[in-house]
Amino acid sequence: MTDSARPLRILLAQPRGFCAGVERAIEIVERAIDLYGPPIYVRHEIVHNKRVVETLRKKGAIFVEEIADIPDGGVTIFSAHGISEAVEHQARIRQLPVIDATCPLVSKVHREGQNHVERGRDVILIGHKGHPEVEGTLGRIDGGAHLVTRIEDVADLVVRDPDNVAYVTQTTLSVDDTRGIIEALRLKFPKIVGPDVRDICYATQNRQQSVRELTDGTDLLLVVGAQNSSNSNRLREIGSERNIPSYLIDDANGFDPVWLEGVEVVGITAGASAPEELVQELISKLSSYGEVVVEELGGIEENMQFKLPKELLDAEKSSALDTAGA
Repeated sequence: MTDSARPLRILLAQPRGFCAGVERAIEIVERAIDLYGPPIYVRHEIVHNKRVVETLRKKGAIFVEEIADIPDGGVTIFSAHGISEAVEHQARIRQLPVIDATCPLVSKVHREGQNHVERGRDVILIGHKGHPEVEGTLGRIDGGAHLVTRIEDVADLVVRDPDNVAYVTQTTLSVDDTRGIIEALRLKFPKIVGPDVRDICYATQNRQQSVRELTDGTDLLLVVGAQNSSNSNRLREIGSERNIPSYLIDDANGFDPVWLEGVEVVGITAGASAPEELVQELISKLSSYGEVVVEELGGIEENMQFKLPKELLDAEKSSALDTAGA
């Protein structure tokens, strides 16, 4: 900090942190534990955040990598990122009781891809190789899809019919993230069809826009989120692209006070899987170095809510009836 007598200004992005899909996924696990009792088995991290995973683990969730790791009869939850048809088939064969916590926006991408295949189109998926959502989407499109991560990948695409092509995108990529690739696709395949801009994940778009506004007046950007979180990494990248020193940290323990040298204003945001408590802990950490003044920027108020899975609601209703009749 340049002047020890001057408080450090902390600007908070709005919106930040949990999106509706993440809130829904966490609620599904918590309600399943209440309904069935522990343990509940979750394939992969329910969302990309250590604090969330550890909190749910303490309540009785067991996180596994494969369906084979789940014992017979174990109540099984699929993560918010979605799963392939093959994984769902494995659970079905074993007759595991399943609750699907896939984000509805991810499920929508799956349906779009399947619809394109039914119309005889080659499908191109814009996304990051190895990301759980991408793996799930690839495994939901019959015959697979062509994965494109960079603009350079477009030149290597070979499809059956250049006039009958469609694209879908990973939900944690915004309009700005995909714009260059989509333009390259349209140049190569003039008749390509794709989703409406309104189909892009609202949370991804909103959080990136809030970071752009935040970095207009900050000397340092701190993004709270997991290192393997696609949307959190992108928030940090936006700050770096604007020549603002930008860091992605899991929590307050990842903060280095050296970063405050010469800094008067710190901007803070959080990825869509990061709970607000991590942001507040970071603010407390910053306040330990001197006086701080916290300001929350104006921004889009998100009021999106997604319905819980029918299988969970039906099970809760049945349990309530059994209790009432006992």
